[in-house]
Amino acid sequence: MKKDTAGMGSLLRNRFMIGILLSMTFLQLGIWVRNFAVLMFVMEKTNGSALAVSLISVAEFAPIFIFSFIGGVWADRWKPKKTMVWCDLGSAVSVAFVLLALLLGTWKAVFLATLVSSILSQFSQPSSMKLFKRHVPEDQLQTGMSLFQSVMAVFTLLGPVLGTLCYYQFGISISIGLVSVCFLLSATVLTLLPTDTKLDKMEHSNSLRIEMVQGLHYIREKRILLLLGTCFCFTGLGVGFIQPLGIFLITDRLGLPKEYLQWLLSLNGMGMILGGALTVMLSKVMQARSLLAIGLAVNALCMAISGLSTFMWLTLLAQFFIGMVTPGFQVAVQTLILKNTEQAYVGRVNGILSPLFMGSMLITMSMSGWLKDQLSVMVMYLLAGVFFGGGLLIIAPLFRKEPLVEAKGMNTL
Repeated sequence: MKKDTAGMGSLLRNRFMIGILLSMTFLQLGIWVRNFAVLMFVMEKTNGSALAVSLISVAEFAPIFIFSFIGGVWADRWKPKKTMVWCDLGSAVSVAFVLLALLLGTWKAVFLATLVSSILSQFSQPSSMKLFKRHVPEDQLQTGMSLFQSVMAVFTLLGPVLGTLCYYQFGISISIGLVSVCFLLSATVLTLLPTDTKLDKMEHSNSLRIEMVQGLHYIREKRILLLLGTCFCFTGLGVGFIQPLGIFLITDRLGLPKEYLQWLLSLNGMGMILGGALTVMLSKVMQARSLLAIGLAVNALCMAISGLSTFMWLTLLAQFFIGMVTPGFQVAVQTLILKNTEQAYVGRVNGILSPLFMGSMLITMSMSGWLKDQLSVMVMYLLAGVFFGGGLLIIAPLFRKEPLVEAKGMNTL
């Protein structure tokens, strides 16, 4: 225990960890205020138009498919710290222009704030993972990622409340202005990170297309990365089946008013906060592959229970446990990627694997409403559980007696 405490202490004294956690806090505050302020504002302006609301999601998620891979290649070619600083500054400036447009009466410009910020995040996120690989010792990577995910878990619960409160207390203009300030504060904090080395700015003789192909070949030849990518696809398909259907657990399976959905979401968020804290504590004694397997198994079981349950307490309990294993699942995935990817490929690997989950999710999400009408909400949740069970079977080779050979010949599972 003393050794673990000392390790945590040294990690929290790490200049990079302090800076990245503080930057993430400002970013998460800005993102949640932006998302909910824009959502409430658009709902009011369009009288609840489903098309207008869906365009917000398009502006948020479409850049993942278009720019994620490009952003990953960029992270491998240029200075990661400088990339993150300029991305946050770009987001702040774009939000400032949106604020100006609002003052001039052009309300539809709010979509631009989400779109530009989402595009820039596809360049910033792979760069942050590259810096994690460089500045966090390998034996502390899992703990570092746990702290990173804990910040996100806290905002998953508090973010919607803060965003909604900010909008109704101060209105759209001040809310958007606050978002710009948050991005500026994040950029300021990032300037305090360790300076990029000369090796960061590499002279590449290959074209962007060739380096993309090299990234694909790298994943194909690294079996553990190929297994993770396949697992991403299965879990994404599973989540897509049920992502829009939480309301129907309340109305169809439990026979309760739709307002009870808030309790389901709240329990899930509370589970994420507790799970984030547990992941930090367990990160020194539990391997990433074990965290991943537990996350897949618990999700599979609890999704099936959620679909079958007709008792409010049992459904809430299942959703709580899903939330509780989510941080560990996410930490395990990022840890396995970082530990099993050479530094020169970190950006591209993240740029390729990250969209797999989202793309798979959107495929089944687009069909989930129709399938629910043809089948039932119970069957949909059972299907989701089956896909998570499939993901568990896919990663089974990680538990062989002779582990897969890792980058640089190290066993880091």
